[in-house]
Amino acid sequence: MTDSYGRNIDYIRISITDRCNLRCVYCMPEEGVEPVSHDEILSFDEIIRLTEIFASVGIKKVKLTGGEPLVRKGAVELIKKLKEIQGIEQVTITTNGICLTETMKGLAEAGIDGINLSLDTLNPEAFEKISRRTCFDKVMEGFEEALKYPEIPLKINCVPMGIEGQNVLELAELARKYPVHVRYIEMMPIGLGRQFICKTEDEILSELEEHYGKYEVYSQKLGNGPGHYYQFEGFKGKIGFISAMSHKFCDSCNRVRITAQGYLKTCLQYDVGSDLRRLMRGAASDEEIREAICDAISRKPLSHQFTEAFTEHREEHMMSQIGG
Repeated sequence: MTDSYGRNIDYIRISITDRCNLRCVYCMPEEGVEPVSHDEILSFDEIIRLTEIFASVGIKKVKLTGGEPLVRKGAVELIKKLKEIQGIEQVTITTNGICLTETMKGLAEAGIDGINLSLDTLNPEAFEKISRRTCFDKVMEGFEEALKYPEIPLKINCVPMGIEGQNVLELAELARKYPVHVRYIEMMPIGLGRQFICKTEDEILSELEEHYGKYEVYSQKLGNGPGHYYQFEGFKGKIGFISAMSHKFCDSCNRVRITAQGYLKTCLQYDVGSDLRRLMRGAASDEEIREAICDAISRKPLSHQFTEAFTEHREEHMMSQIGG
């Protein structure tokens, strides 16, 4: 499926819950947010139906997100069912790792194609500052459990934010010691993220080069999204970057998102899209939903405008409510 700018849209991120067992400072206020009722969140049957419709118009890759997707009961069984949909080639998940120890075996048996583990620091004190929770050891247990399944690609996602003790260079050691890819994601000025200063790809890459020596650009694609990678000598994994601010990649964007409440978002910055839950619960046919999807994607913006002082239809929800 192509949008009006000729971009091939083949990847969807589906938030299956707005709930989370952390309270990360760039994602959610300390007191949390008022969770929507279970009736307002898409049922698994609705998610499966929507995914089947998306697959019929060219979506091939699915990423499950939250909140924290693994806090929703039955998430592993949902993955198994999504894997059975004709046309879906990959189903992956983004998680904070707290539930990985208990669910990793089930994820593997369900056929998960990749795991992104959100981990912003290896310093337990800094972890507590960022997440407002004391569960660093539990996350690292989940990391160790995921390493027992080398056939399942594992990526570490880090958002550098300049918090004392974060030391993002320490995370690169995971890519040096283990066959995992460590990715640095530039802070997006959405919700609470607007209060943090973005540390750029060039700044981090310069620090890594000073510490580890020269690097080479890794030309092959790893994964479904906009990440690009570098190879450092002696590393078992790669170092990657998702740099929406300093290295804008909107011209090659291949993704759309569905919030936990069933709203189709075609660009992270904007609040425009299509309310697919309303259509489904209003007895719309698959064809009517398909037409709404194609119409929304045809109106997908050319690019974000995060550097502009004022942007019409700017998204005001927090990341936990949108789907991280």
